Amino acid sequence: MSGLQRFESKLEQLISGAFARTFRSAVQPVEISAALNREVDNSAQILSRDRRLVPNTFHVELSPSDHERLSQLGPQLTRELTEMVQDYASEQSYVFTGPVEISLESAEDLTTGRFRVRSRSEASVHNAGGEATESAVRRAPVAIEVNGQDLPLSPPGIVIGRGNDADLRIDDPGVSRRHCELRVTETGAGPRVSVHDLGSTNGVLVNGKRVEKATLVDGATIRIGNTTLTLHQRRGG
Repeated sequence: MSGLQRFESKLEQLISGAFARTFRSAVQPVEISAALNREVDNSAQILSRDRRLVPNTFHVELSPSDHERLSQLGPQLTRELTEMVQDYASEQSYVFTGPVEISLESAEDLTTGRFRVRSRSEASVHNAGGEATESAVRRAPVAIEVNGQDLPLSPPGIVIGRGNDADLRIDDPGVSRRHCELRVTETGAGPRVSVHDLGSTNGVLVNGKRVEKATLVDGATIRIGNTTLTLHQRRGG
């Protein structure tokens, strides 16, 4: 039995009687599962001969009517979709950068029976110093943002990588164990931040340009592996 057949069999226990009839002209859950598999295939990036990186965060956009119907299935639907994607990825030797997350969202521009899938790779991020409080981030004159998380920076800086000894650990297969260092030094005009490649395999891109080292300004983006970090610096902080 294929993964899609197993998925469809599980859903038969959820959809029955009058409720099942509401799906006749609407998006079928099995259609979403097939679309997720296609999205994974189409987005796969080659890491090595035996490993391909695929997205781990998926947004399924549905018409308001389809979203309302599918929402009646509750969290079990997204759990089943998540398990299906994980099983499929395992069969294809795909690699995720972090936990698989699937959300169903309403989109006003879609009509009943139409849907689309958006995806991205979002690595898990672990700060050796623990999660920063919101007030600490607000007070900090300089901070780094990665995957929606803000980390205040202070001298002498931090080492970023995939290894357990990194100050900021990013579970991204494209990131080296000790990928780069953000150095912070105090000056009369405020903190000065620079990035230094620590001999990484895939290099460091600052605003799209590969660098060995570079001074960073407010809004600068640092791309390492498949992850983008953004520097936020407040004048007079």
